[in-house]
Amino acid sequence: MENTRLNRAIETLKSTGVRMTPQRYAILEYLLSTMGHPTADAIYKALENKFPNMSVATVYNNLRVFKEAGLVRELTYGDSSSRFDANMNDHYHIICRDCGKIVDFDYPPLFNVEKEAAEKTGFRVETHRMEIYGVCSACQEAKAI
Repeated sequence: MENTRLNRAIETLKSTGVRMTPQRYAILEYLLSTMGHPTADAIYKALENKFPNMSVATVYNNLRVFKEAGLVRELTYGDSSSRFDANMNDHYHIICRDCGKIVDFDYPPLFNVEKEAAEKTGFRVETHRMEIYGVCSACQEAKAI
């Protein structure tokens, strides 16, 4: 993982008055090092051996702090648990309908769609989200067996 991303994230938190605890550091480091889009429970399970006294509530509270500081996005798809993404660059997601795996998908941002929506509706557009659904290669292979 790129230490500069972690250091920038820590500086961002400190500049907003957030104190860095060992748990907070570990959660942030985990989020920045994973290419997945973990749930709070998955983060908790990944770190519980290192921090046996940490609760799932601690993970949720820290994710909220990171979200408010603009360091993570909360992804909500359907009825499943929220997932968290530390990639704050413009990108989209492709989601497996079978296993729920989420993969980043780079594509030029659809700013023209936002502009068109604003012009046609009179809304002040703040953001948009595009999701692509399908079946990942691992699930396809499992079904073929």
